[in-house]
Amino acid sequence: MSANYNNSVWFYDFLTGLVFGKTLFRAQVYLLNNIKPGNKILIAGGGTGKILEAITSIHHAGLKITYVDVSEKMIAASNKRDTGKNKVTFINAAIESSKLPDNFDVVITPFLLDNFTEENLQKIFSRIDQLLLPGGLWLNTDFQLTGKRWQKIMAGSMLIFFRIICAIEAKKLPDIQNCFNNNGYRIVEQKTYWGDFIITTAYQK
Repeated sequence: MSANYNNSVWFYDFLTGLVFGKTLFRAQVYLLNNIKPGNKILIAGGGTGKILEAITSIHHAGLKITYVDVSEKMIAASNKRDTGKNKVTFINAAIESSKLPDNFDVVITPFLLDNFTEENLQKIFSRIDQLLLPGGLWLNTDFQLTGKRWQKIMAGSMLIFFRIICAIEAKKLPDIQNCFNNNGYRIVEQKTYWGDFIITTAYQK
């Protein structure tokens, strides 16, 4: 079910930087100030792990972070990041098949949910939802369509590229916000980037 970004690990940061500059990373880290000292954090699909260093710059110690990614090469790259004195557990597996405790204060999904079809998105969403404590925060960053033609063309091109290179299953962007709405999540904070094509949201369960 999950895509595997092994084939893209060597150029992923370069390519995203070439197309979007620093915007994707700025969107991912914008909400990190919502993390509290001592939080238990789940990061699902964290890519090359740059987000770990951004978290460490805010909380140098005291966090318990579980970092899950289906790509062993992304895990290897993430393992080299500076995580300070935070406790980080790396798990090389698909999030839907990972055996994890259901006691996380914060879940972070940076550009993960848009990899899936509508049907499988519901399954992935339900699985992650089970892992988050009531009242916990879900920090999600993804692409969205707001009716602008260029967004649809851009999204289609990206999905074709990563479907070929990384075998993602999505052929169009799924309705991610609808998942949160239907499961009673409340928006705490939200910001858009790049002509509203990129959206980062802190949801409270």
